[in-house]
Amino acid sequence: MRIRTRLLIIILAILVPAFAAAALAVGYVYVEERRAQENSVTEAVRAFALLVQNDLQTREGILHALAASPALAQGELGEFSQHARLLAPTRDSAIILLEPTGRQLMNTRAAPDQALPERRRSNIQALIAKYGPDRTLVSDLFPAPFSGQHDFVIQVPVRLGGQLRYFLSMSEDAGRLQHLLEIQRFPADWQAVIVDRSNRIIARTREPEHFRGRTVSAEAQRQFAARREGIFNGTNLAGTPVQGFFGTVPDVDWKVMVTIPQAELRRVPLHAAAFLAAMMALLLALALAGARWVGRRAIAPIEQLGRSADDLGKGLEVAYAPQEVAELDAVAQRMADASVEIRRARHEMEGRVAEAVAASEQAQRALMHSQKLEALGRLTGGIAHEFNNLLQTLTTALQLAALTSNQPKVQSLIDTCKRTVGRANALTTRLGSFGRLQDARLLTVDPAEQVRNSLQLIRGVLRHGITLDIDCEDGVWPVTIDPLQFDLALLNLAINARDAMADGGRLQIRVRNTKVEPTMERTGGDYVVVTVADSGSGMPPEVLARALDPFFTTKAPGEGTGLGLPQAYAFANQSQGFLALASSVGVGTTIDLYLPRSVQPLSHSPAGAMDTGKAMPQASGRVLFVEDDPLVREAVVSGLEDAGFDVVVATSGDQALAMIEKGLDTEVVFSDIVMPGQVSGIDLAALLRERRPGLPVVLATGYTDQRAVVPGVQVLAKPYEIGQLVELLAGLTRPR
Repeated sequence: MRIRTRLLIIILAILVPAFAAAALAVGYVYVEERRAQENSVTEAVRAFALLVQNDLQTREGILHALAASPALAQGELGEFSQHARLLAPTRDSAIILLEPTGRQLMNTRAAPDQALPERRRSNIQALIAKYGPDRTLVSDLFPAPFSGQHDFVIQVPVRLGGQLRYFLSMSEDAGRLQHLLEIQRFPADWQAVIVDRSNRIIARTREPEHFRGRTVSAEAQRQFAARREGIFNGTNLAGTPVQGFFGTVPDVDWKVMVTIPQAELRRVPLHAAAFLAAMMALLLALALAGARWVGRRAIAPIEQLGRSADDLGKGLEVAYAPQEVAELDAVAQRMADASVEIRRARHEMEGRVAEAVAASEQAQRALMHSQKLEALGRLTGGIAHEFNNLLQTLTTALQLAALTSNQPKVQSLIDTCKRTVGRANALTTRLGSFGRLQDARLLTVDPAEQVRNSLQLIRGVLRHGITLDIDCEDGVWPVTIDPLQFDLALLNLAINARDAMADGGRLQIRVRNTKVEPTMERTGGDYVVVTVADSGSGMPPEVLARALDPFFTTKAPGEGTGLGLPQAYAFANQSQGFLALASSVGVGTTIDLYLPRSVQPLSHSPAGAMDTGKAMPQASGRVLFVEDDPLVREAVVSGLEDAGFDVVVATSGDQALAMIEKGLDTEVVFSDIVMPGQVSGIDLAALLRERRPGLPVVLATGYTDQRAVVPGVQVLAKPYEIGQLVELLAGLTRPR
């Protein structure tokens, strides 16, 4: 026997007894539906009564708020009247202040010069006599004195100092309660009314204005008098047989009533019973057709599950449409989830492999770039160190020669040589861009002022047709940098921008403060960012990837060295910052130099070169001069001795330390930093700080990989002026 046949037998075995039982249930449904309908309407009437109570309590709350007014307590009735007009729910609402005797003191509905009524038209006075003056009272309908409309009154007592001083009332148009019937959305055949204690209609769903103030039917009045809530059969004011459902509004004793035509009440359960019977017949007719359809549907999921298994075996994503068979759908959904997870894992693995390859390539490029800069820095640093020693010898010799010669022609030649030395010094400064930061050249400066001081130099390299814009933010933080390297970086970037704007354009230099979030590559914190942006031709991606490589250039031979951007990059790294480069073809290039904020005070401008004609300062005292270069020793010793110093020479840090340990009496130690042996100039200064704390130490450097971090030790950059050195040493040897 096939599955379809088995399903048909099962369906018939279930439905036939069910239909027999359903026939007996139709009568029961009618009775229960009628009872449920009555219970539902009763609950609706109770909810409607509570809604009326809540609306009245809202108005009562307004009166209590007014009763607490300071103006009323102080007897300021004019000010109190203004408050009352503001708090009145509608323009038709009247706030009335009365004395306990019933005399009105204020009525917001009356004009300022209009006489107030002498007596009340509502039944509030009778309610006071019945319930007492100390509770909130709600009156029945009454004609309002000024508007002529049907009103009702809510009254609260006002006690001041424990005594009853006033009654505060709100007279409200009864038509304002009409919205409570509207929000209930009763069916069109239902009639809902609100009735006061005297059985007069306050609000009604149909023709409220016509029936407001009329009394309800005699049967309704008897029911209201006998019970607080209930159900009764009767005839409405239009003469239609109805069933009435009524309840009482708490604390007010008003009644709410809903009347439903008896034909409407019978129609609903009859329709329900008839509908149930029709459904039973229809289901019996559809049972056989449904059995065959279910049979076909039962086979389809099994076949679909087989196709999904084939797709999973091929590594494809399973697209399974639910077949409404829970067990089969659950298995198929697991297969679909497994196929998605397999494909996701494969894509994730491919993505991770791609990311790993990209990260590896980026790290390799960064490592190669770092190695290139480090190799270039070591090469240029070594050259700068030796060249500065030569320049130091020449500088000192030229200064001494200038002091010993009075011939104008000789002085002119000396000045020419000194200018040549200055150009050579600038060259070594450019070589030092790729090496370690030299402490002797560090200054704490205002970067905005440093940019402004470089404007003339930058304008000198720009061609006609290029507009230079400078935007320096107020209050820019100080930075600790090598000013010469900073100026050189700006100059290199300006030259690159000029070459990228052959037909003219715009070069912008902006200086501003910023806060950088920390990353794996750099620390965060406060930075000053110097932005150099041009509107030139920009760089394609393949050029941008190599733009920071030393000696890489796209310019023709002889037009570029390929060291402009690398120098700026090296300067940013030297200054503990970083460089960000962005470029788009046809848009331009933007370079951001991020320099960390310095907490040091601004440095004084370094002293300029000594005047050639100025006499050598005179000094005295013993100086231990530590220098491994014989030419530097020969020149500097001669200058120090001419100034009056007693000079003791050591050729290495080891020798100088041994001489001091043997008892050498000296007043100051002047040492080079880079020397052969185990003890460098920095090591010597640190050891002397421990063993001879009061002995001053001055260091000089042409170039070094080490940082001079010994407290209290001054550092001079080679080549230095011999006069500058004499003044410094004389200040340290002078009695204090």
